[in-house]
Amino acid sequence: MSRIAIPARDDAPEGSKPTLDAVHKALGAVPNLFRLIATSPTALTAYTGFNGALSKVLDVKTRERIALAVAQVNGCDYCLSAHSYLALNLAKLTAEEIALNRNGASGDARADAAVAFAAKVARERGHVGDADLAAVRAAGFTDGQIVEIVALVAENSFTNYLNEVAKTDIDFPVVRASEAA
Repeated sequence: MSRIAIPARDDAPEGSKPTLDAVHKALGAVPNLFRLIATSPTALTAYTGFNGALSKVLDVKTRERIALAVAQVNGCDYCLSAHSYLALNLAKLTAEEIALNRNGASGDARADAAVAFAAKVARERGHVGDADLAAVRAAGFTDGQIVEIVALVAENSFTNYLNEVAKTDIDFPVVRASEAA
């Protein structure tokens, strides 16, 4: 059971209801994560703004691969469950690719560089070396895209941390970080 109350749409603060309605319209449901963040209209506005902007960077497969790697590094079962579902059903990644992504890798050479870099950024809290930057650049990523990869790590780390603090009830098929990928 969640350690922070997750409000139903009607019980959320007034300032959060329009955003929750927009999420429902877009997804057909409102995942527990959004309802949890909705307890703070300011945090919900910040998150959905960041999330919306970052939904336009790189491609959906790479974004989901990064989310999986970061959730695994941070040990967040909620996000690992959500992004495993999205990776299979939205990004159309295979189960084998998802397992690689959880381990900071990819079967696609270019994606492998992005995912490995993102996992290292998360694991080392940004303390990466020149060789790490050289590797992601060698795979064809621009400096702007490197900034976007770091932004995706930050966005996913926020939700990982929040879900771990709250112990958010998982409303996707459950995937555990502690179970081998």
